[in-house]
Amino acid sequence: MRGAAVALALLALSACHPKPANAPKESRAMSAEPVTLTAADGVKVAGVYTATDRPKALILLFHQAESGKDEYATIAPRLATWGYASLRIDQRAGGDLFGVNQTVKDLGRSTSFYQAKPDLVAALAWAKDKKLPVILLGSSYSASLAFLLAADYPEQVRAVMAFSPGEYFTDKTLVQTAAAKVKAPVFVTSAQDGHEIDEARAILAAVPGKDKEQFVPKQGGVHGASTLLRTKNKDGAEPAWAAVIAFLQKVAP
Repeated sequence: MRGAAVALALLALSACHPKPANAPKESRAMSAEPVTLTAADGVKVAGVYTATDRPKALILLFHQAESGKDEYATIAPRLATWGYASLRIDQRAGGDLFGVNQTVKDLGRSTSFYQAKPDLVAALAWAKDKKLPVILLGSSYSASLAFLLAADYPEQVRAVMAFSPGEYFTDKTLVQTAAAKVKAPVFVTSAQDGHEIDEARAILAAVPGKDKEQFVPKQGGVHGASTLLRTKNKDGAEPAWAAVIAFLQKVAP
């Protein structure tokens, strides 16, 4: 019953917003349901799985600092309309920027960025049963962790999408070192900020393959995956979405 209620809420949400110019031509049914993952150290990780008809891939959605899974509350349904199922989680390094982070609430504290890595690994393990190509989409510090995950589990990751990646950890070469081991196609973007653009460019340059691209916003552009939200990025959200969908259709058509 709860899943059906969430599905109706998603449909109502989509009805409230007019379709953008690049909307898919065919409609797809979608639904959402809460899930609970268990990380290797026993921490319970809250999440939401958004399913769609005839899924092309499963996108694992990882949030930024001081945030939680609801950073993707409107992004996940839009991805579903294009045929991409998703799992968004509350990592243990987060907060209430977009609503309650249940994992942090249950722990009673937020941890360091790097300590959230087991939560991402748990999401990747959960994804195995879906038997779909898996794409990692990270925001800020989790965009950086996505490179570590792709380097550690190359056979399980179809592609990486990194929004505002950077060397956010104690070892200031950790992300570039991991990026040098990534075999999957990579998409990076950032805010319309010189430092962020350079950080993303340096990490992308370390990726050895040729199937990689950087989207530099010409207008708008904000930190992390929030760049896809019109409420945060009025002028730049749609160009960013166009770049995202073009990449997804290439790596998981």
